[in-house]
Amino acid sequence: MINQIPKALIFFRLSLGVMILIFSIFQIENYSNVALTLFCAGMLTDIFDGIIARQLNISSQNLRRLDSTVDQLFFISVAIATFIQSPQFFYQNKIKLIILLSAEMLAYLVCFLKFKKEIATHSFLSKAWALILFVTILQIIITKNSTILFGICFYLGVVTRFEIIAIILVLREWTNDVPGLYQAILLRQGKTITRHKLFNG
Repeated sequence: MINQIPKALIFFRLSLGVMILIFSIFQIENYSNVALTLFCAGMLTDIFDGIIARQLNISSQNLRRLDSTVDQLFFISVAIATFIQSPQFFYQNKIKLIILLSAEMLAYLVCFLKFKKEIATHSFLSKAWALILFVTILQIIITKNSTILFGICFYLGVVTRFEIIAIILVLREWTNDVPGLYQAILLRQGKTITRHKLFNG
């Protein structure tokens, strides 16, 4: 039963994303407070599902692929919900958002074309970007705007998407949990890489 905790956390995160979207569509009372609570809970599940799985030694490729897919669905749900609540921010930053979305789609396209699988690199830089994205969305939910944080989020997001593309192109075979481009090069050379047991093992 304990081995099911990581998967339960992953699906719980998906349900939280759907709930945030539904609450936004129906314009519930105190939406911002509810969305903030659910969004923070979702991010906590994202942190602990992987940590628990690694501590239990059950961090399989299928579980990591599921985690990556649900992460995408969770953030997409929250992004749509935030757009419904704060459309002006999205209209004002539409060019940057289109560039960022295009970079994300390009990374997935490259991965599917090469490996017929979705991305599950979980690089350290991508994890850092996810945290910045989290804080940026929090600011937008609270204030309906973001300037400096969104700027950082945009540029770091583009950099991390191209790092992922580079990792995919370097790898000879699909591999999950690649800390960075340097480690991808080592894997291509047939060498063993060191993964952090807590964050990327």
